[in-house]
Amino acid sequence: MTKAVYGFAVLALAAGVMPSAFAAAQPDAGAVFAVPHQLVDVGGRKMNIYCSGQGATTVVFDSPSGDAGWGWYRVQPEVARHTRACVYDRAGLGFSDPAKRPNTSENVVEDLHKLLAAAGEKAPYVLVGNSLGGANVQVFTYRYPKEVKGLVLVEAQHEDETSRLDKVTQGKIKQVYTMIAAQNKYCLAAAEKGFKAGSEEQTNCVDNEAAIAKVFGPKLAAAISASTAKPGFWRANVAEYDGIAASDEQLRKLRRPFGDLPVVVLTRGVSPYAIPGQPQSAMNKATEDENFAVQKEYLKLTTRGTQRVVAGAGHVIQAEKPEAVVAAVLEVLKQVK
Repeated sequence: MTKAVYGFAVLALAAGVMPSAFAAAQPDAGAVFAVPHQLVDVGGRKMNIYCSGQGATTVVFDSPSGDAGWGWYRVQPEVARHTRACVYDRAGLGFSDPAKRPNTSENVVEDLHKLLAAAGEKAPYVLVGNSLGGANVQVFTYRYPKEVKGLVLVEAQHEDETSRLDKVTQGKIKQVYTMIAAQNKYCLAAAEKGFKAGSEEQTNCVDNEAAIAKVFGPKLAAAISASTAKPGFWRANVAEYDGIAASDEQLRKLRRPFGDLPVVVLTRGVSPYAIPGQPQSAMNKATEDENFAVQKEYLKLTTRGTQRVVAGAGHVIQAEKPEAVVAAVLEVLKQVK
């Protein structure tokens, strides 16, 4: 896992939250995600998509900021046992070619719609998105409402999330986001010069293949490490992260009720900002209460909405408690039939 890939998860990892959560991963579980599968032309550049399983409804997963489709390696295969399930790499990430434009939600949705059509993956879809990917799947739903039959929002980005959390933390959330943006730019500059073996820049920016192999298995770990050493990854990551405010505004302009669309909202049970071994601070409690409240806003948009707090999981629930995401997807699929 890169130091900038998962946003909030950067802090969770530093707090010692995530390693134990990954302990149950099988050594070779990620091998199938370590290579490109179907490289599809979307207008002069190619995007990677991987689908397996069969069913009347296709489940499509979208990842958090800076992450490729391989982030769902513990979820997609389980869902594919029940229906068609697809992961893909946004432009410039994983095995997809870069784009000349940033991965704002509108641009991502345009790419994804073309990708699914060109790959022959037909609607209806159940869309699953974590963090920025959660904003993307909402925009997709507004743009193509007849094609989407359900949503699973995994700690999904809300258009007012940043301002609301920043208010209760007295400006600290934006300070954290500024630090992450600066880290991304630092890594981009280092990648463009070329990482020197054993350098501070390599340590700070490139995933240690041996270390992450304990989580992802050797093949996927090698692919992730190689990706984070490339300037193209960091260019896409910087542009995508810097475009989050634009993505928020795009979602805000589209915001309207989902009607009777089945929606399951998964909310973290572990704070990325908690300090292990110390009592919860008042500010931390306020942050987590506000995060819960922001996530609960989605229930006002549908007559068939459920919110579930996932105990033991932080922001990247699919990595820490993949079974919770699988269960949520299957719950939505039952409502679609």
